[in-house]
Amino acid sequence: MTIHSGRLNALAWGLALLAFAWGGPATAAPASAFGPEVKVGEGKGGYVGALEIMPEHGKAGTPFTIKGEKLPPNQEFQLIWRTVNGRWKVTETEYKGREFVPADYLMGKVKSDAQGRFTASFTTPDDFGFEHDIVLQQGTRLMTQVAYTVDMTIDISPKSGPVGTPITFTVKGIGWRSLYNSWELLYDNNFTGWMSAVTTHGEARFTIPATGNVGDHILQVTHGALTFPYQNPEQNPAQGRPRFSFMFKVTPGAAVLPAAPELQAQKNVRRLPAPGDLVSAPHFSGVGEPVKVSGRGFEPGKTYKLNWTRVIGNRMTGQGWEDISLPVAEAKADASGRVEFGFKTPDDLGGTHGLWVENGKAKTIGTHFIKATALPLDVTKGPVGTKFTIHLKGVGWTETANIMHVVYDNSYNGYVCAFNSQGDVQIFVQATGAPGWHFIDLYPGIYKGTESDPNNFRIPQLTYAQDHPGEDLPAFHFAFEVTAAGQKQASASP
Repeated sequence: MTIHSGRLNALAWGLALLAFAWGGPATAAPASAFGPEVKVGEGKGGYVGALEIMPEHGKAGTPFTIKGEKLPPNQEFQLIWRTVNGRWKVTETEYKGREFVPADYLMGKVKSDAQGRFTASFTTPDDFGFEHDIVLQQGTRLMTQVAYTVDMTIDISPKSGPVGTPITFTVKGIGWRSLYNSWELLYDNNFTGWMSAVTTHGEARFTIPATGNVGDHILQVTHGALTFPYQNPEQNPAQGRPRFSFMFKVTPGAAVLPAAPELQAQKNVRRLPAPGDLVSAPHFSGVGEPVKVSGRGFEPGKTYKLNWTRVIGNRMTGQGWEDISLPVAEAKADASGRVEFGFKTPDDLGGTHGLWVENGKAKTIGTHFIKATALPLDVTKGPVGTKFTIHLKGVGWTETANIMHVVYDNSYNGYVCAFNSQGDVQIFVQATGAPGWHFIDLYPGIYKGTESDPNNFRIPQLTYAQDHPGEDLPAFHFAFEVTAAGQKQASASP
């Protein structure tokens, strides 16, 4: 493959990732666009009147009509859409599950006619999927209600292309209730990973590479609350959960390769810690990258040491972990009392690190964030059985950041941990598969926590970019070319 085509391949992956990160064109308004949030009243003395909805279900953007009857004549009522807002429950280091808080929006006001009837039309919002209550109330009294189901939908694009083509999934209407809120992907009957929509109101977008030989490949999405896909939902008490199946055709042509690993590091990191009185610039960096930390209010002409805090230990031996500090730079304050330290980002765990300088009897403090980065493969091609190493730096240590999940040709085959090795992760892989390009993806996930239903621990989170709990984390993508037996291995080094 030429350098020119490699650049085009990297561009294709970049455009695909950009498309799902930005969300693409909207097809329906969110539930909050109905109107202001209101409080639902109580049904005192039983229900009054009746509601009929047609159709009883629809995907986002589908029109529907509500008809009311047997109501007090010539009176005004409110129609209210009932939904929830989701959030991840995390501390600085621990995962506590997910939480859904009721949110009720005024759809509009209706007035009954002389026969106690009304008709009103609306558009299905872009919201959590499955059942929602629509309430009719007057003042603080709930009159009656009816159920409406938001259909779950999935689109993939494109539906054909050479090996490595980025396949983008757009999912709408994932549910929030137990047994409706954890969906999983199979690629040619191999488990790839799971998708969430806790903070995105039922929407999920993610991209995977097309893998396998030239020909048709089957992609399936099904529910799975207990780690892996549940294969007979039709016989489960919680029926009505759909199955989705798609066909992707791998076509002949040059492979679409991911960008060089060293170019995949995050350009922006959301949810950075507050800087404090010591300010690092940039405020996040990868291991080995230069950083400057500055502060004011120091004694002019005096030399100070900048201390870096780190966590050492693990969760496995029972000995726990502790915070320690190490000096990383030294500098002299100028005539105005400003000091600036320059150093390279330590080879340490990813995430937030404290900075401090002893200033008299007090400490001047700040923070800095280490982002995860990837090194080039040491070997890029060779016959089946060739050993190569994936090497990451700056992987985190919290329950939501200390593992990455290895997916080989869209088949999940295990996770790696970074805590005990201070963020340094080396994965020793053996090449498998037919001659041609093979793809290895590393996704974030959740290591452990107090949540039991659903159980999404230690599996790849495909929706890490939009909906990961805690830290803003990257995924990394690699490609290895399997050659015919007897061909020479190729090192990544020139």
